[in-house]
Amino acid sequence: MAINRIPVRVVVYSKDIENITGLMPRTARKMLESIRKAFGKPKGALISIKDFCAYTGLEEELVKDFLRL
Repeated sequence: MAINRIPVRVVVYSKDIENITGLMPRTARKMLESIRKAFGKPKGALISIKDFCAYTGLEEELVKDFLRL
């Protein structure tokens, strides 16, 4: 019987964006704000891996592997 692995998290933080893209901290925070605006989310709303990938064009599996999920 296969055990379904539950992901550790589904949210992307600015530090993750820094590590994935190589952006500086302030630029990574600006990118989070841009993603929120693009998806019509309120200020401070959490950004999912799916939202991040849709915005950047990166594959979800690639990002999940990078985040070790």
